[in-house]
Amino acid sequence: MVSAKVTSALSTIPDTEDQQQGYEALLKDVRFTSSPTELPKDLIAILDGIFESSLGIVATRSLTLYFVNTLKDVDSNETKIEVGEHALSVFQSQASSFEEQNAQVRELMATAYEADEDFLAAAKILAGITLESSQRKVTNEDKVGFWIRITRNYLEVDDTTLAEQYLNKAKNLIYTVSDRDMNLHFSLCQARIQDARRNFLAAAQGYQDISFMPVIAEEERLHTLSMAIKCAVLAPAGPARSRALGRLYKDERASTLEEYSILEKMFLDRLLSPVEVAKFAEGLAPHQLAKTSDGSTVLAKAVVEHNLRGASRLYSNIGFDALGLLLGLDGDKAEETTARMIEQGRLVGRIDQIERFIWFEGGEATGEKGSGRSEGVVGRELKRWDSNVQGLAEEVEKVTSELQLVYPDFVAKNLIV
Repeated sequence: MVSAKVTSALSTIPDTEDQQQGYEALLKDVRFTSSPTELPKDLIAILDGIFESSLGIVATRSLTLYFVNTLKDVDSNETKIEVGEHALSVFQSQASSFEEQNAQVRELMATAYEADEDFLAAAKILAGITLESSQRKVTNEDKVGFWIRITRNYLEVDDTTLAEQYLNKAKNLIYTVSDRDMNLHFSLCQARIQDARRNFLAAAQGYQDISFMPVIAEEERLHTLSMAIKCAVLAPAGPARSRALGRLYKDERASTLEEYSILEKMFLDRLLSPVEVAKFAEGLAPHQLAKTSDGSTVLAKAVVEHNLRGASRLYSNIGFDALGLLLGLDGDKAEETTARMIEQGRLVGRIDQIERFIWFEGGEATGEKGSGRSEGVVGRELKRWDSNVQGLAEEVEKVTSELQLVYPDFVAKNLIV
């Protein structure tokens, strides 16, 4: 309910010569004369009084800006939100005339929602700000700032779809912004979205780039480097991931992090034990532990593919069941995983389904689809035979040459040409 003092003042202001000054004086005193419970209703009553007085658009705009500044000084977030909602409904009737006031109130409310950790409401209220208007000039930097703020709020509630929509808007103008903090927030949002969408290789690159930025504290840089390692580990095994792991392994700071042991083993293609994987999983975010369409987790799939690459370094050939035992899968699943990696160009080899054997070939796949398939059996065996014959002939010739140097008479007597 409106306080008696404000009710009395509102009834006398219309009879004064300078109504604008009367409203300004009332707004100046209301924070100190009204109790916390009365303040929301008092501010709403004053705003309604301003619009009911028919002061003219110029005076009304000036008073509403004064009103917004008064609302900024209010400590209670609940009051800001309650009064702000009413103010937006009032401004809506003449939206084109009060765009600046509308924007300022929405920013106030968004700050209040963020303080109360209601990030979804903050994002929605900010999204209602008009950025393209002839009545209000907004710089590219301010536009990018709004979009990044909305993106960050959506990311706090794990809504990556809407977060990406607003980040894409910022992407078109970020090149015009020189502010280092804003560029940092943009890069961080981009990496977080790629991480949430399981585009782990791009996310790892983004996090690592951020870890080199001097604008953030050393502790935060190490944290983003840690995130880069986690994303690289979760990425699908293959040449691209090997390059990402190589960049991180060569980073001198990586050895100080908990994730270094699993990074080292993956980079060197060593097999991972279930204990090491379980320990690594403890530091992952919920979305990084989510299950995929086949029922396995992203981490489990990444580890199986990594161990398969590790096995290809240890064995020339291996049976389906033996490989399944090594990977913690059944034989058919091990064959399916191997076939997929060969088809996608992430592993070089061939599969003998009749004998239920997998043959691994030396060398590295290019990552291009189909590049992992080895040559036909006949062609491959003939090339290997030719290479062996050539090597043997060269060794015989080398021995003969040595004999000619040490025992020339013996060679001359016994050499048959």
